[in-house]
Amino acid sequence: MRKLSLTKLVLFVAIVSTIVSCKEEKSNKQDVDKSAYELVNPFIGTGGHGHTYPGATLPFGMVQLSPDTRLEGWDGCSGYHYSDSIIYGFSHTHLSGTGVGDYGDVLLMPTQGKVQFDNGYKTGVENGYASLFDKKTEKASPGYYEVNLAEHHIDVRLTSTKRVGIHEYTFNKADTSNIILDLDHRDELIDYYIETENKKEIIGHRISSSWAKEQHIYFVIQFSREMDYPTFGGTWYKDENDDDAFGTRKLAIRFSTKKSEKIMLKVGISAVSIEGARANLEAEAPHWNFEKYKADAKTEWEKALGKIEVKGTDEDKLAIFYSALYHTMIVPNLFSDVDGKYRGMDQQIHQADNTAVYTVFSLWDTFRGAHPLYTIIEQEKTKDFISTFLKHYEQGGELPVWELAGNETGCMIGYHAVPVITDAYVKGIRGFDANKALIAMQHSATLNHLGLESYKRKGFIAAGDEAESVSKTLEYAYDDWCIAQMAHWMDKEAVYSEYIKRGQYFKNIFNPKVGFMQSKMNGGWSFGFDPTEVNFNFTEANSWQYSMFAPQDIAGLIQLYGGAEKFDKKLDELFATEMVLSGRHQVDITGLIGQYAHGNEPSHHMAYLYNYIGKPWKTQEKINQILNEQYSNTPVGLSGNEDCGQMSAWYVLSAMGFYSVTPGLPYYAIGTPHFDKATIHLENGNSFKISAKNLSDENIYIQSATLNGKDYSKAAIMHADIMAGGELVFEMGNQPNKNWGITDMPVPKIEEKEQITAVPYFSSPSQTFSDSLVIELENVAENAELFYSVENADFVKYETPITLKVSGKIEAYAVSNGVKSHVLNSSYKLIKGGRTIQLETEYSNQYSGGGNNALIDYMKGNTNFRTGFWQGYEGKDLIAVVDLGKVKTINRIAVGALQDIKSWIFYPSEIELLGSDNGTSFSKIAVLKNDFPANEYGAFTKEFEFVPTTKVQYRYIQVLAKNYGVIPEWHLGAGGTAWLFLDEITVE
Repeated sequence: MRKLSLTKLVLFVAIVSTIVSCKEEKSNKQDVDKSAYELVNPFIGTGGHGHTYPGATLPFGMVQLSPDTRLEGWDGCSGYHYSDSIIYGFSHTHLSGTGVGDYGDVLLMPTQGKVQFDNGYKTGVENGYASLFDKKTEKASPGYYEVNLAEHHIDVRLTSTKRVGIHEYTFNKADTSNIILDLDHRDELIDYYIETENKKEIIGHRISSSWAKEQHIYFVIQFSREMDYPTFGGTWYKDENDDDAFGTRKLAIRFSTKKSEKIMLKVGISAVSIEGARANLEAEAPHWNFEKYKADAKTEWEKALGKIEVKGTDEDKLAIFYSALYHTMIVPNLFSDVDGKYRGMDQQIHQADNTAVYTVFSLWDTFRGAHPLYTIIEQEKTKDFISTFLKHYEQGGELPVWELAGNETGCMIGYHAVPVITDAYVKGIRGFDANKALIAMQHSATLNHLGLESYKRKGFIAAGDEAESVSKTLEYAYDDWCIAQMAHWMDKEAVYSEYIKRGQYFKNIFNPKVGFMQSKMNGGWSFGFDPTEVNFNFTEANSWQYSMFAPQDIAGLIQLYGGAEKFDKKLDELFATEMVLSGRHQVDITGLIGQYAHGNEPSHHMAYLYNYIGKPWKTQEKINQILNEQYSNTPVGLSGNEDCGQMSAWYVLSAMGFYSVTPGLPYYAIGTPHFDKATIHLENGNSFKISAKNLSDENIYIQSATLNGKDYSKAAIMHADIMAGGELVFEMGNQPNKNWGITDMPVPKIEEKEQITAVPYFSSPSQTFSDSLVIELENVAENAELFYSVENADFVKYETPITLKVSGKIEAYAVSNGVKSHVLNSSYKLIKGGRTIQLETEYSNQYSGGGNNALIDYMKGNTNFRTGFWQGYEGKDLIAVVDLGKVKTINRIAVGALQDIKSWIFYPSEIELLGSDNGTSFSKIAVLKNDFPANEYGAFTKEFEFVPTTKVQYRYIQVLAKNYGVIPEWHLGAGGTAWLFLDEITVE
């Protein structure tokens, strides 16, 4: 037997002791001993581009009482930004994480001394009522906020009930004190009035226009002591002839206060009436005990946050989790009063049944994760949300898209109330009128706006028919599949048959040659494709970030890519590519890992797609990376906008170990757990536990799993298993187990008998030609037969390229397994005598207009520059030469231009026309000056035209279009660079 030397023996014992000590230390590491309430950090997302607010609100409450520190700009959408150092006041409504600003209603601000109504802030109180504040004094917890206004020496504490804001102001010096009521704050004021009912009460209303074009808010303000001024009985209405702020839009309520005197306010609000606001206040805030309101708010939040109980040793992770759960519970917002009255989408007052009515539905974001989370922990509210949708349909004629305060903003794309309804229904949630819901869903799908007419007729949206054509096609297809699922569950098979076909239209915009979803124009693929380019074929994204969106038919998507291995490589490339974003700057595209953009919603399901190709360990790697890198316990702790709970819902679901890849199916894809234990306390009385044994920063891979004590090898969990209660236990390790989760994975697919055939596509060098043009017809589906017709002739089988020698229209379709595709249309134009163009200025690739010949292709753009016909030049003059082929008599020259100054597109200041016989020496023909005002908002087109009065002959026409130049000071983009948009140089 070999013997260890004494030195080696000592070393061996030391190593063993160290290992044992480390294991004991790890095993003895205690779970964080703080409640969910204590762990919430409302400041997460208030910095960077998170767009959250830190103020006091209750779960899904009507009131969001919070400080306003920023009045405008993209990072002022919530009214607050963590980097700010002044407070304008405390208003009662705020949006959480949106990309457009609104709300900030009924602003109150305590001051002392001389009354100043100027809303701006310069160097002191003499310049307005705003105040510096000390960040160190700012504290927030669920339902509570406090701060010291350094400029005014006032301590402010805020809490709330569901419909009432509660203020407490401590005036730290003896003086004449003021409480400013500002109805002119932030949004355009349409109508208002303020009335002093008695010495302790003020009432009023405010109708404003911003993102919500007509928002009503009524209020009753009660004070804990009598006011000195104004004397009661006064009424101030809007006066069109009175520009003076005092006594109309703004009011100073004055008190003589002693040092350290406290004044408390209760503010009831309503979208219905003064009576509604008063009833809300009397029902929810009958007393003057601030501490009790604060304690009641804490109790309500503890109950809400207790729906999910997580355990772990990392306090930051727990804080992120519970702050995320908190953020999912502050939207949507209660919109009906205590008596059930609410303002409908028709702006009329309605009486609700036994359901509460809600507002603020950011459905393009929240259908993905937030609403699926609600189907687990907020089933009763889910019923109310859907009942609200149906009220919107009854009163506004359409299911909501992005509803705000009884207004449809029309923001974002798709009709994503549909998946919310379907997802709830297939998970067994009832309590709403399913038949009415299905009718409303079909109504949204059969409208002819926003590209739907093109979508229904062609099977896809062509870029020239509608902006954001790729994204809209993909999202309409998913929504249509959801309609099919709802119909199937309701035994409406005729409806199912129609919409299951529409649910596959994503196949019609997949370009198999490049492996991406791509826009189409004139029956072929759009010119100048770049998958990294952010342009108006996509919604806040590029092709990388949308080419993986077909959650309804992941099997079909994988097939388009050529099978599982090729799909695997594409996913790897998505996350690992060093390609950078190109094209237009889009502030929403953040949180990049390769081209995966976690800061914006279209990417949210992508890391889970590895599950569907038998490689769940890759999902586990990516989910762990995203959880750790894209969230933090800081004001900049979100990688993008919170978006009304979606960014946080992704974290809540994923940290528990699963996510809703396909809302509308009753199961979730498993990722990797982030906590040792998570328990979901369900409304039905059951509890579902998720345990992760041996979990650590390194042990992120699932080795095995059991569900209720039985081996579980599926990388998905059924909704019914969660609702039944029980326990899912994961064994974790630091190396992938490539045998777990690779079998029995339910992959969303369309059955073979229901498959459509994708439309073919034309391939040609141009849409115009001078002699002849060769056009190829190609197919997405393998082994399909192609048929075409020229100028309405009989269809014939395609076997060789088509040669055109005259202008003509070609139609084509594909047939696979006896199923015919939609008919594809394309037109081509012969330019007699020949005509070419030489561009001496490089256009922007994202605004190519169709390529080098776009300015002479006889296809003119309309007022929507996003449709792809216009050719765009940023900060450049256009220099172009049109060659007519030979010397010709010129009867007319016209140059089409676009102005849309909201998008920084200005008409050229002038266009100079020159002519030449030889193409080298040019002489001036005319200078065409712009006579249209540069400050006119709206979208306009114009032809700069020259008609000679004497005989003019040239072969070459040179066009010099002068860019407007630097954006003027009065414009939002002052100092930036103007765009020049042109389409069609006409020479007759």
